[in-house]
Amino acid sequence: MRVRLACFASGIVLVAASAHAQAPGAGIAANLQFQYNNLKGNLTQAADKISDAEFGFKVGTAPETRTFGQLFGHVAAAQFAQCSGAKGAANPTQGKNLEELTAKADIVKALADSFAFCDDAFSSLTDQTALELVTGGRGGPTARAVGLYGLIVHSNEM
Repeated sequence: MRVRLACFASGIVLVAASAHAQAPGAGIAANLQFQYNNLKGNLTQAADKISDAEFGFKVGTAPETRTFGQLFGHVAAAQFAQCSGAKGAANPTQGKNLEELTAKADIVKALADSFAFCDDAFSSLTDQTALELVTGGRGGPTARAVGLYGLIVHSNEM
């Protein structure tokens, strides 16, 4: 009985915490916009605070490990790709490897440009347009919200 009560109480706490963390309006679009704006602020501030030399730093010696600069370049490239699909527009960085950028100014610009490209995909999102099917994702058409949510998850993970 105590285990059930503890599980129930834990569930209530988790639900309350997630409800509190949601954006005002609590719709699909409002929540995605809220999470995107948090992500944008966090990554932009992080990139600004890292010194030029630290963009070349990587943890460990494994060849597949990315430097900080490559991580930000990877995020920028992924955001361009995801938002081009959500917008139904061509990817302006198609054929470019943003992970090859090494100068802080170039990396910060690529990140800022990716956010500028994505801003209208998120700001124009409504609960209706979030459910519209778009192409450009893996495996065929998917709801616009799925691609934009994937961008948020991926960029936060990086």
